[in-house]
Amino acid sequence: MIVNRLRPIGLCAGLTVPALVLRFSGAEPGAVAGLLLFGLAVVAASFLLAWAAEAAQVDISGGLAIAVLAVIAVLPEYAVDLYFAYTAGSNPEYIAYAAANMTGSNRLLLGLGWSTVVLIALAVAKKRSGATVRELILDAPYRIELGFLAIASIVAFVIPGTGQISLVLGFALLGFFVFYLWKVSRAEPGEPELVGPAATLGALPRRSRRILVTTLFVFAAVVILASAEPFAHNLIAVGTDLGIDRFLLVQWLAPLASEAPEFIVAILFALRGKGGAAIGTLLSSKVNQWTLLVGSLPIAYVLGGGGGALRLDARQIEEFLLTATQTLLGVAALLALRFPRWAAWTLLGLFAVQFALPGQTARYVLCGVYAVIALAALIRNRRHVLPTLAAPFRRAPYASGSSREERISA
Repeated sequence: MIVNRLRPIGLCAGLTVPALVLRFSGAEPGAVAGLLLFGLAVVAASFLLAWAAEAAQVDISGGLAIAVLAVIAVLPEYAVDLYFAYTAGSNPEYIAYAAANMTGSNRLLLGLGWSTVVLIALAVAKKRSGATVRELILDAPYRIELGFLAIASIVAFVIPGTGQISLVLGFALLGFFVFYLWKVSRAEPGEPELVGPAATLGALPRRSRRILVTTLFVFAAVVILASAEPFAHNLIAVGTDLGIDRFLLVQWLAPLASEAPEFIVAILFALRGKGGAAIGTLLSSKVNQWTLLVGSLPIAYVLGGGGGALRLDARQIEEFLLTATQTLLGVAALLALRFPRWAAWTLLGLFAVQFALPGQTARYVLCGVYAVIALAALIRNRRHVLPTLAAPFRRAPYASGSSREERISA
């Protein structure tokens, strides 16, 4: 029955109720309880957004669909990070948290997300074919997203180079994000491939579907916006109470909560043998992070009472440099539109090493390792560098990602 298929939606909605009651009643639980309840609400609302955003593709096409889905997809993560940046305008201590949340979510997406999805896709392909599979091959249209990410990743080195995120750079990145939306909006929409609760929503009669999807959008957005501030406060308080480095909590725990739904959707695609669609989703998210998110931080900082630039300390500069070099390696490895197994294991291994070897020296060593491997990949894929950088500015239209078919290379 359709009611049973909609049960996950009802469950996630129910999980947000305690946080809403606490928020609007003014009650203040302990730091740990508050972190769990508000964090659970953010994750549950993120699932609601993910399902509603997927189902919306049935009714919304072209540029409007892309614009709505892009904003919805990043809302959970951005609500927390922009709160940190806004608060930093009056409390400079929060600058570190804004930088930590951004760099953590960025490295988590590429180091853990990309590599895990590719390894799962290759394992599924091997199981189906019975032969060893060494790389995931992406279709040519993905070069446009890769081109946008390549340009954004090069520009990103301005941040550690200058030690700040200026308002001018912020507006430039936001403009580039708008250009990205305009470019991909010119794609011909394809038939969406929906799974789970999103498929149930998509199969509803048109009027019922639109009402329910709109309701989920509004409800989830309210939950996330209401929970972002207390979640961030309690996250910091827990670090203080337990003697845990608050910077690390903000850098890894908060992004892990907000990225969870997106990871799950991508993993489900990979398990179904659609590794190309999974990587395409995460690739688009990476573009959003380096343009929309980074560009919004100095604006939120100014609105909160700060100056014309979000200035970083030495630790934050190191984190941005490490994040930028990791991104450079990801782009370099994908220039041929082939995601080899070695690249997935390398990204995953280096991501794990940063936890085993913390400290300033280790971060700079990792930057060097990322840069050296990226240089080797750039040399190997050198004939694809210029076509990739030019791809965002070419006129060639393409079909939407949902209709692309992936290929696997043995």
